[in-house]
Order: sequence, then C-alpha cells, then structure tokens
Amino acid sequence: MAKQTQRLDKFLTATTELTRSLAKKALHRGEVLVNGEVVKDPGMQIGADDQVVWREAQLEDVGLRYLLLNKPLGYECTRRSSHHPLVVDLLDLPRKNLIQPVGRLDLDTSGLLLLTDDGQWLHKITSPKHHKEKVYLAELAEPLVADAAARLAEGLMLDGDDKPTRPAFLETMSATCVRLTVTEGRYHLVRRLFAALGNHVVSLHREAVADIQLNIEELPAGQWRYLTEEEVSRAVADKPRSAV
Repeated sequence: MAKQTQRLDKFLTATTELTRSLAKKALHRGEVLVNGEVVKDPGMQIGADDQVVWREAQLEDVGLRYLLLNKPLGYECTRRSSHHPLVVDLLDLPRKNLIQPVGRLDLDTSGLLLLTDDGQWLHKITSPKHHKEKVYLAELAEPLVADAAARLAEGLMLDGDDKPTRPAFLETMSATCVRLTVTEGRYHLVRRLFAALGNHVVSLHREAVADIQLNIEELPAGQWRYLTEEEVSRAVADKPRSAV
C-alpha cells in the first residue's frame, strides 16, 4: 500500500496559524525545515515519518477533531463577535480557528453543541436531507393548549415560511416543562413553534443531536470532551426512519 502524503504548504496550514499564502511566504524565506534541511518547495510531498520544523518548533498534524460542548448561556456560535464571548473561546486547543459548530445554538439557548474541523462530517449532520433529530428541554411561560402535541405532530405553518414544519414530537414533563424532538433546523424553530401555539419559551436547553446525548452531571456548562469513535460514526449513520 502506498504511503499517504500531503503537500508541505497544506501541512503547514493544518498545523499552524498560517494561511496557504503565508505558508508559501514562510517557505520562500527558508523558515521551514524538513528532516533537518531547508525546503522552499510548497508542493513537496511529506508523510507521517517526516519531521517538519517551523521557527524552531516541530509541527504535528493533530488530525480531525470531534467535540461535544455543554454550551453555557451568553455564548455565540459565530466565528467573530464584538459583543459576546464565542464558544470557541471555551476550547483550549491548537488551531481552534479551524473548528466549527455543527449547527448553532442561540445566545440564550444552552446545552449540547457539536464542533468539528471535519467539513464532510459536519455536512452529513446539518444537511436538511438527513433529518437528524434534535431534542430540546423547554420551560414555557404558560401551560400548553390541549391539542399542542397533535398540532406539532401534524406540522405547523410558521409566519414567513412557505411550507409547514416537519412533524415534531412533544413529551410533557410538567405543566410548563416539555421535551420537544425536531428533525429540521429552521431559524429559531423551537421558539417559533411554541409561539405559534400561543406560548413563549422562558428557557431552552438542547439535550441531544443525531443520537448523541449530553450528560450534564458528567459535563457541566462550559466544559467539553472529545466524542468517542462510536459516537462519531453513530452521528452520521443512516437508520430506518418513521414517516416523519
């Protein structure tokens, strides 16, 4: 089997803060050593056994990363913000600028947030055609109307949308606390669903995404962990679906 290799400039962008253009400039200046020798060719193929040094630091490819974060309130899932802290600020990792949230949680929503630098894996979870389940625990301002579960299961036409929502499934925990499972990712979907039922969400917490569960006792707000290999595979696995 042929040894897997990659371009040197690509390796530099994966292991440093350099962009592809800055990596080429660093190579041109003679800042990069491969196995003790200065290399200026950005297209040089390197493998796992090659030692690459830039500015006296040996570089290592960390590989693809898959994380589960218990997102606290008040954090944004965007890349940049001038007003609020970002979820990536909670990660003590190299090259965290490459890590992206798998979908988003609003500023005032807490709970499970997946993050990764694997674009294909991210797409398989967020693509509308896969209908991955997302489970939320919601505290409501008032008790729900009697036919709420039936209406959610049938789908609702929300203001500004051109088609009804996919069926959502309601579990009543108490008069004003409910668990809702949805299989699509429309803007502010959960809050809009309850607003369409004449109610208001006081607090919202996501418990699960794509068969990955959050255990708040093991992972307090603001903490994160790596997903297991089994979880990474399970999150994107196809499974028989009901008529939702």
